[in-house]
Amino acid sequence: MHPSTPEAACHPHRDSGETIVVLGIGNVLWADEGFGVRCVEALQRRYAFGAHVQLVDGGTQGLYLIHHVQAATRLLIFDAIDYGLAPGTLKTVEDDEVPRFLGAKKMSLHQTGFQEVLLLAQLMGQYPERVTLIGCQPQELEDYGGSLRPVVKTALEDALALGVDLLRRWGAEPVARPAEQELSGASSLLALEAYEALRPSEEAACRVGDARFLARAAD
Repeated sequence: MHPSTPEAACHPHRDSGETIVVLGIGNVLWADEGFGVRCVEALQRRYAFGAHVQLVDGGTQGLYLIHHVQAATRLLIFDAIDYGLAPGTLKTVEDDEVPRFLGAKKMSLHQTGFQEVLLLAQLMGQYPERVTLIGCQPQELEDYGGSLRPVVKTALEDALALGVDLLRRWGAEPVARPAEQELSGASSLLALEAYEALRPSEEAACRVGDARFLARAAD
């Protein structure tokens, strides 16, 4: 089938070698910092995609993600971004504007920001034709072991709707799984439901400091 036919126009990946990569960036151990990873996790559970679509939990892998960027003709990124807006606000950024918005926070001096990954891909001459970032303004980044705050969890649903609509226009062919057929993440301790359910109480975790030290300091 020739790409210029109407059917091929509806499916731009056919005969084009197109690869769509959906990348979630962040650290689920630091509350709203896990937004991007949770988006990809939800897409994986709720939708099936064509073979030309890759869903990637990028976590905080930094430069180890370079091959995913180089392989993509179209790249969709989900991340927590400090836009200076109200918590839970979504903002979509495209193409050349994406690098300057990425990375609400670097968790350590050794973590390579994703801006550097994009720059390296450009320098190596292997860069996606289209890049879109769906970012969410975080509310809390300093709660180790915490989960998404309610306002960010609500925004995640809107972000998924935006992402699925874009992916459909890109020819990713998302197909919603019936609720009873959604993939379960229960086997992973870091899956959202298990992660939230297994978190110890504030008292048990002594999140304000070491109880042994605090007891001695009070004497």
